[in-house]
Amino acid sequence: MFLSIVATVYSLSLLLFPVHGNTCSGDSNCEDIVTMPLLDGLRATLKADLDVKNMNDHLKTYISLEIKKGFENAMNDVMKQIVNKGIDEINTTIIAAIQENLAGIWKGVTYIRWGRKGCPAGADMIYTGQVGGNAYSHKGGGVNYLCLPNDPEIGQHQPYDNDQVYGGEYELGSSRKPSGWSESMHNKEVPCSVCYKQRHSAVLIIPGRKTCYKGWNSEYHGYLMSDHYGHYKKDYACVDINAEPLDNKNGDENGALFYPIRTNCGSLRCPPYTNEADVLCVVCTK
Repeated sequence: MFLSIVATVYSLSLLLFPVHGNTCSGDSNCEDIVTMPLLDGLRATLKADLDVKNMNDHLKTYISLEIKKGFENAMNDVMKQIVNKGIDEINTTIIAAIQENLAGIWKGVTYIRWGRKGCPAGADMIYTGQVGGNAYSHKGGGVNYLCLPNDPEIGQHQPYDNDQVYGGEYELGSSRKPSGWSESMHNKEVPCSVCYKQRHSAVLIIPGRKTCYKGWNSEYHGYLMSDHYGHYKKDYACVDINAEPLDNKNGDENGALFYPIRTNCGSLRCPPYTNEADVLCVVCTK
């Protein structure tokens, strides 16, 4: 910018002062004689006594000021670009960080931990309660187990007959209990808890394993359980390896029952499976 200004000023100086000569004789304060065309197409010239040195000084000052002004304007433009770019980059970084943190806060998964009153380390407990479900002898109705909260909000009493919410009990006689479990839990009610894991987007229950696959985080592992095959169908549930009873009550009241289950080879390929073995399970998040 300022270079173009210098070139323009220099060109003007050449146009204004194309021919000049010195007419003084020994006088240091004399003026130069400048000859300029008077009119185009005429052979006449205009001669004037001008102080060229003084005009050159003014011209140099003018050029210097224009150069300075052009340099300052150019630097201001550059600094403005640098500052604007820096602000844009900072804003982009801040927005990305906020979005990432908000995504981490909002994103999460829930799962039920069957057989325990609390959640694993690193997970928030939404509520704790007891297992409920349809009675083992009912042919119709719901087949899934329910995790009923310990602080229910009760509906109105109704006279119709369609009872489907019963308590859940462990059925762990001496001849059927998973390895490491105590027979003292037989006929005890089953607790549960609903857990929330932040910064995760998927939950996966894997039957037949006690560890998660690479890239997945294990919430808990245990035994796959359901109702007895001679009863009406129930869903499968992954009951914690360290299952506990809801309380010390032992009434054999039945309801939604939990039996340990085992494998049966044939259509189930053995290996890799083994006949008549406990079925393990693991709850994984990612």
